[in-house]
Amino acid sequence: MTDDDPDAATDADGGAGGGSDTAVRRDRFSGGPAREFLSSLAADAAIFEADLAVDRAHVVMLAEQGIVDDAVAGEILGALDAVEAAGHGELPGGEDVHEAIETAVIDRIGPDGGRMHTARSRNDEVATCIRYRLREDLLDAAEATVAAREALVEVAEEHAETVMPGYTHLQPAQPTTVGHYLLSYEGGLARDTERLLDAYDRVNRSPLGAAAFAGTPFDVDRDRTAALLGFDGTVRNSMDAASARDFLAESAGALATLATTLSGLAEDLIIFSNKGVVELSDDYASTSSIMPQKKNPDTLELTRGVAGDAIGEATGTLSLLKGLPRAYNRDLQRAHASVFEIAGDVREATEVAAGAVATAEWDEAALATAAGEGFSTATGVADLLATGGLPFRTAHEIVATAAETVADDDSPAAAAAKVDEAARKVAGEPLSAYVSREDVESALDPAESVASRDSAGGPAPEAVADALADAEAEIEGDEAALTAERDALADASEALDAEADRYV
Repeated sequence: MTDDDPDAATDADGGAGGGSDTAVRRDRFSGGPAREFLSSLAADAAIFEADLAVDRAHVVMLAEQGIVDDAVAGEILGALDAVEAAGHGELPGGEDVHEAIETAVIDRIGPDGGRMHTARSRNDEVATCIRYRLREDLLDAAEATVAAREALVEVAEEHAETVMPGYTHLQPAQPTTVGHYLLSYEGGLARDTERLLDAYDRVNRSPLGAAAFAGTPFDVDRDRTAALLGFDGTVRNSMDAASARDFLAESAGALATLATTLSGLAEDLIIFSNKGVVELSDDYASTSSIMPQKKNPDTLELTRGVAGDAIGEATGTLSLLKGLPRAYNRDLQRAHASVFEIAGDVREATEVAAGAVATAEWDEAALATAAGEGFSTATGVADLLATGGLPFRTAHEIVATAAETVADDDSPAAAAAKVDEAARKVAGEPLSAYVSREDVESALDPAESVASRDSAGGPAPEAVADALADAEAEIEGDEAALTAERDALADASEALDAEADRYV
């Protein structure tokens, strides 16, 4: 898609046919040997349907405002129906889909077809088409995050008491549960949903009626076209409306952040699969072309890879925009198509990650064994000593001293004895001066350690149960919000069709 020369006019005979003549450019400005470089027609297939909707809304408004006769509006709208039925592949040549559609309309009904572009530039037209299409991509991505959150919640509920190791720096740190772990990603995806819906709110504003950037002398009704297209309002300043692409940068950023969340989840599952504590479904794995014994987490590796593409797209969009003066510049032709592509890739990666989680098998026995490795309950013992009256730093030093001798295969009694020895060395007193040996042995047990951590958002089963209830309520609210947005767009589309049918 390209900018619109506000002085460009349709050829006098209305023809756009062959050669380099089109509805907009005379032969002198056809692009010459750079014609293909200038053209975005192939990439504009992504906004073909959007452009037809924008054309219809604009023509209906022109007729309602008395700018175009009803009969001419009917001819134009009928021609647009024929163009839609023929499809993007049957469009005549042109710099972009907007020019090609206008040319196709003129080819069908003659010079009056050029009246569809009255009071409009391709600058505000393309900005509107991008927003119209991007709304659907953002809703698709948001719906995928909600479905992924539902999958995480379902598995988390099943494994609310399944003890597993928790890590920092990829080292055993503290025991937690599978439910608590999965809810950590549900929380991240909830914020991703929120970011996508926030971006949607700013995308869902119509630039149509801004013309090239300085408005139009025609008595247009910008609010009417916005309503016909399902937008919540308009981008009011005409220069801002025609030239701004910050909504693309925001959307690309939200998608990149979502992809980064998914990448972390994918990496974890790849590592857990390597450790043998998670078995991925065959539906989300593959084998080697030469090593038949292999089961590779390929889908998760690709999910991880999508994050790099999404981050690159967000960076590229901002880089393209950073030095542009107001108002329209041809650089903007390259600002949107790959955002649509990344939106689809990230949505698909979200669905794949959700499916991998939903179908994975967690080895509860292996997880329980691994949960106690690396003296992972050390912090719990230190906390216990602190509650018994020792300063936490002294308790920390006692446990750190004991950690030098505690082994993974030590029984709770043997480990407690080593902690007692460390207490005598550091504090000059036995453990019994502060806590009972039985309490220490209990704190050394991963399941008991988890159960003691019942603060809000913690891994204790009752805390996880509360978190699950909160997550389910938030998911329900986001589902309702998405349904409302979908219904609003569907209602607007139906209303636009009805208004257009009045003239045809």
